[in-house]
Amino acid sequence: MNSLTKDTRLHIRCDQEVRRLLDKAAAYAHMSVSEFVLRNAVEQAQTLVQQHEAITLSQQDFSAFLDALDTPAKPAPALQRAFARHAKQVR
Repeated sequence: MNSLTKDTRLHIRCDQEVRRLLDKAAAYAHMSVSEFVLRNAVEQAQTLVQQHEAITLSQQDFSAFLDALDTPAKPAPALQRAFARHAKQVR
């Protein structure tokens, strides 16, 4: 984790069993409970955000994507009419 100044707090309530588990895990990791919870929460958050914001394609899908970029589809007649109407209305 980075060494930036920590200027916000996160308050978490849990039962005693969870607290004992976190205390034990943090002790095994040689860190405070706060650092243990924060580090693991950040790792999970980064993983989850990356899963939702990244797109991974198979080699076949990537090739199809590149082919589509190289040879874009021609606009449908309805789309062409919509652009023409828009051009008349917005000058």
